[in-house]
Amino acid sequence: MYSFAQRDDTLVVDEPLYGHYLRVTGADHPGRDEVLAAMDTDGNRVMQTMLNRNMDRPLLFIKQMAHHLVGLDHAFLKRMVNILLIRDPREMLPSLIIQLPDASVSDTGLAQQYELLQELRRLGQDPVVLDSRELVQNPSRILHKLCQKIDIPFTEKMLRWPAEARREDGVWARYWYHRVHESTGFAPYRPKTEPFPAHLQPLLEQCQPFYDRLSQSALTANDQERGSHETSKIAG
Repeated sequence: MYSFAQRDDTLVVDEPLYGHYLRVTGADHPGRDEVLAAMDTDGNRVMQTMLNRNMDRPLLFIKQMAHHLVGLDHAFLKRMVNILLIRDPREMLPSLIIQLPDASVSDTGLAQQYELLQELRRLGQDPVVLDSRELVQNPSRILHKLCQKIDIPFTEKMLRWPAEARREDGVWARYWYHRVHESTGFAPYRPKTEPFPAHLQPLLEQCQPFYDRLSQSALTANDQERGSHETSKIAG
């Protein structure tokens, strides 16, 4: 989201379905009451309003979490270019449980992303998958390829941003966005050196197959893409 927010032609929106998700699921997330009070929690109405709004820029970038789409009419996905951003659960889970100590596979969004992959392909879409590791290892190359695939021009502005909060941040930013607020671009990839927590091994085993299938079609910095036709896109 911060990368696309640097584009002069793009309006960004941060997780407009978070309130809907918390209302429908009852999930106990940090700042739950604050989020619910700040947002429209009718997800179908949110997306209808979002896609019918007057725009002063040609592009609308909506950052979504796959699991936030629970209980929604997915028809709006037909009107969008959808991108799936995935992350290796071995690297993601130790961070996730800091905020969600009792996280389950549904909290990772990986299963939902794989289901969206199948759904969007049935709709005839040719979605893009980004693997966060490839992105941070080769941000310029990956963003060039992404922009080419979704038919928008690449700009170097997408590679840097000021170390600060953005006005588009949701009210949950103070719970989740500490590192991005300190960043000025895509930080170099550093593999985790500490042992993977043993108590997360069962959750990793549930997540890994979904990640493995999705990653087969992720963009890579070289000219050969992984796999053949194994992945999908999600709004924003």
